[in-house]
This record gives sequence, structure tokens and C-alpha cells, in this order.
Amino acid sequence: MTRSRRRAAAIAAVLLLAGAIAAWAWSREPAAKPSLGLYTSLPIYWAEAGSVSEALDGEREPHWVRGTLEADYRLVPLDTLDPADLAPLTRLLMAQPRPLAPGENVALDGWVRRGGRVLVFADPFLTEHSRFPLGDKRRPQDVALLSPILARWGLELTFDEDQDDGERAVRLDSVALPHRLSGRFRLVTPGAPAACEITADGLVATCRIGAGRALVVADAAVLEHERGSSPALPALVERALAD
Repeated sequence: MTRSRRRAAAIAAVLLLAGAIAAWAWSREPAAKPSLGLYTSLPIYWAEAGSVSEALDGEREPHWVRGTLEADYRLVPLDTLDPADLAPLTRLLMAQPRPLAPGENVALDGWVRRGGRVLVFADPFLTEHSRFPLGDKRRPQDVALLSPILARWGLELTFDEDQDDGERAVRLDSVALPHRLSGRFRLVTPGAPAACEITADGLVATCRIGAGRALVVADAAVLEHERGSSPALPALVERALAD
């Protein structure tokens, strides 16, 4: 073999080895996390703050729910349920949101029917502590007001004012779902085609809506900051949002 041929063979071997190393390194790169829209009045993504500067000071401990969600998803905080904001998403978590405007109800329903998956926490009597007094706009939504979209999916959220004030738990799959002063769902005639099943003693509704689905929980105690963690949250997320 001539010197030029030996040199060409050596170069080819080096290139082949470099390609193999690059392919191995690429295979070990972590896969990009899927996006998860977050629409909430609770201090999950941003801590409660009395001013913009306080919200941005970065000194407050992050909410454990945010850390739990970001372990598997790239969170996309939403201020409104605008069709343009929902379009790039396939997954959405709504936790005690503000009342939806008519256009937001339409956008959410259409997005789910086209294949979106949503996990909704709709608490009729929020027990999460807030530093702000009743009536303060910075306070989380105390009472879930989602009747229009729930009715369209065939659900009615009820509340027993005489129930015990203590925290209880109900089994959902293999985990205990904590709840306190929670609501209960009952089935009603849907405003558009949908099929819901109520489980966990009325606390959870699972709905097939067009090409998409919704899992709705009639309480938000599992998300309370003071709880620190709960195996029920990953279980709910998996049940509602997994492929």
C-alpha cells in the first residue's frame, strides 16, 4: 500500500471513530422535556408578593409543586387561555384558576376536543393559606367558578356546607388523595358530546372530550404549600397527561 493510500485509510478510520463517538454522545443527551401549560391563581410558579420587586427578588423558597412538575415538564405559565397560547401545547394544568371569560371557555373546549389533555383542580372552598385578606386581588381564587366549562363537559360541582372541617383522604389508584372541605361531582347532560366517569367518592371526574381528555379534581388541598410534597400529585399528573 502506498503512503498516500495509508494516509487516506488512517483519515477514514479517524473520521469513522469520530462519528461513532458523536453518535454515542448524542444518544446520551437527555431528551427535551415536553411542555406543560400552567394556568393558576395559586402561588405555584410565582410566590405571593405585595409588589413586582418583591416577586422578582428571588429570595423566596420555590413552591414544591413547581419543582415536582419541572422534574418531568417544561412549565409554560399562562395569563389567559388564548387560542394562540394553547395551540403549541398538548398538556395543560389548571389549578384554581380565575373565572374564565366566554372566549376562554370556547378556546379551552376546542383545544381539548382537538386532542389536548388537561388536569383541573377546581376547589369550591379553598383552604390554602394566603397572606392577603379576603377581597384582595392578589389572593388566590377562593371559590372555583368553572360552571360553564364543566357543564359543557357534563359535570356539576356541588358542595356540602355541613361536611367536617378536617382533612381526609380517598384512595385513587394506589395513592391516598388528601382533601379538605372539598366538592363532589355529579353527572349532568353535557352541552356538547363528552363522556365522564366519576370516581374517588365523587372527588374525581375523568372525561373523554372529542379527541382529548380532562381529569378534574373537586379540591386543591393536595397542592398546599405547607404540605411540602405528596405522592398523589405525580399520580394525578401521570393519569391525566401521560401519552
